[in-house]
Amino acid sequence: MGTISSPSALTGLRLLADETRWKLITMLRDSDRPVHELVAGIGLAQNLVSYHLNILRQAGFINMHRSDVDKRIIYYSLNLLAFTDLLEQIGYELALPNTLPPRLPSIKVAFLCRANSARSQMAEAWLRVLSGGQVQAMSAGTSPQPIHPLAVAVMKEVGIAIDQQIAKSINAIIDQRPDLIVTVCDIAREECPVWPEPVRHIHWSIADPAAVIDSYEQQYAAFIVARDELRERIRGLLAILPRWFA
Repeated sequence: MGTISSPSALTGLRLLADETRWKLITMLRDSDRPVHELVAGIGLAQNLVSYHLNILRQAGFINMHRSDVDKRIIYYSLNLLAFTDLLEQIGYELALPNTLPPRLPSIKVAFLCRANSARSQMAEAWLRVLSGGQVQAMSAGTSPQPIHPLAVAVMKEVGIAIDQQIAKSINAIIDQRPDLIVTVCDIAREECPVWPEPVRHIHWSIADPAAVIDSYEQQYAAFIVARDELRERIRGLLAILPRWFA
């Protein structure tokens, strides 16, 4: 049993039992989004949407990340670990039995970032490992560069080798016809080409660990943060894939 976190089960359920907040959570479950997309999807004034976002953020259910392209844009995302902790709390208080994970669909998922050197490579590896090979994972970049040695190092820490993975351009995977496109950096989201056929596309606004250049220790820590966030994102993706690709 993991550490039981705040808010309590009842407090968390009360907070989430609001129609507007639930709509925001539902929209953010599929993809990270800036506030104007949330306003358009909810159909309420921006000040009301911002009010509910702030409540969710203060409770730890939502994260914020300034765009790597335009710092005026803020992407909102779900803190999946907070929801996992809440479910754990509910299960603990009600003594619920654990449920088995559903069988995963046989699909192809492509992770895209600018350089295909860190975030998308780690995401590819996590999906391959956490799905037990049930889901085919691949990655590519809009401007591919060699795999970052710190990406290799932090993944090795958790027993996953990515040193044999190769950085590729998006053109290299188009013919493989992925079923789901996941952009893991803001630049790739804006530069991602129109796919030759309809494909589900979601976005994860993951901070670029390679952009941290203050010191080796700080950059290493940034790669660990990205690695661990991607692990939680992949776990969340595996939970929702059976719903998307039934």
